[in-house]
Amino acid sequence: MDARSAALVRANFRSVTDAPGGSERLISAFYGHLFADNPRLRELFPPAMDMQAKRLATAIQFVLDNLEDWERAQKFLEQLARDHRKYGVSAAHYDAAGRALLSAFRTFHGPNWHRELEEGWRDITILISASMAIGANSDKSKPFWEATVVGHRKVLEDLAIVRLQSDGPIPYQAGQYVPVAVPQRPKMWRYLSPAIPANPYGEIEFHVRKVRGGWVSPAIVNETKVGDRWQVAGPLGGLHVDRESGRDVLMIGAGTGIAPLRAQLIEMGQRGINPRVHFFIGGRYPCDLYDVENMWQLSQSNPWLTVVPVCEEKTNPWWYPHPPADAPYGMHRRLIGNLGAVVASFGAWADRQIQIAGSARMIEDTRRALIAVGTPEYIISSDPV
Repeated sequence: MDARSAALVRANFRSVTDAPGGSERLISAFYGHLFADNPRLRELFPPAMDMQAKRLATAIQFVLDNLEDWERAQKFLEQLARDHRKYGVSAAHYDAAGRALLSAFRTFHGPNWHRELEEGWRDITILISASMAIGANSDKSKPFWEATVVGHRKVLEDLAIVRLQSDGPIPYQAGQYVPVAVPQRPKMWRYLSPAIPANPYGEIEFHVRKVRGGWVSPAIVNETKVGDRWQVAGPLGGLHVDRESGRDVLMIGAGTGIAPLRAQLIEMGQRGINPRVHFFIGGRYPCDLYDVENMWQLSQSNPWLTVVPVCEEKTNPWWYPHPPADAPYGMHRRLIGNLGAVVASFGAWADRQIQIAGSARMIEDTRRALIAVGTPEYIISSDPV
């Protein structure tokens, strides 16, 4: 695809996503064409598809942003196709998906559709469908594993720690995330980061916070019981510490976003030599730093690790049941303020590998705060979970 055509489809997709409800209308048209031409494919997806518009629009945007670095875009698409195997989607389905996406753009634009858009989007949809077919064919491992809940503990009213025992080792790396499906919400896959490294016994732990208005997280926090059988699909994402770079590490996590960082630190604690790590743990209230005591204990036996708690508020909310005397060890040294602003107040951290994990808004705010003080953007890593 030449530069002019790439610029045209980027600008066109921006006009779609900037239009009120544009992404939703485009993706609705995509699934309309896909299921009309292939009715049996509808059975592979959950009844409620409220999350699909955002995910598909994000994937298309990533591809368009990386047309000049196609190796990166192709790697992403192949990984996405491997992930879709959990639905029962195979390589043969991607030609139909590519045709449906092109038809969706035609439907969306109506009389404003023209030859240059047809050619540009046809090239893009062919690239996407071909790359995803390659990804689907490249992985012969199981599409998902079964796992049994062996522990469920609510550490806050809206936050639970869930322990599972899988039927076999799940081959994820510390820092990655995995799709999970729970019996209370069949086929409604959600992405969670394991909070402990993989081990040969198939043990895995997730930290889950209830999302207001969500379908799955309230069921996990409030309804999960020991003995429930979950499905856990293949790992995604790429947060990791590059031990060959010679750089020290800055980790920034908020809420349950600490899980992929925590897993890496626990794994690093099993090694003899590690780079120096500063780990900023943030939350709105002190109680949101629910795992800070475990991280403090880890730092006491690993001098390469420094843990810095950060809260926006000095005290817990009125509804939190425990008195201030119950504050975990080390919390007296916490800093007060916005997490990104606090981290940026120490400088650019330009000599570090930087990982940020938390909500999408927290990641973006922290990234922006660091770049504003001179942090090179290329040393900052994050995943969309």
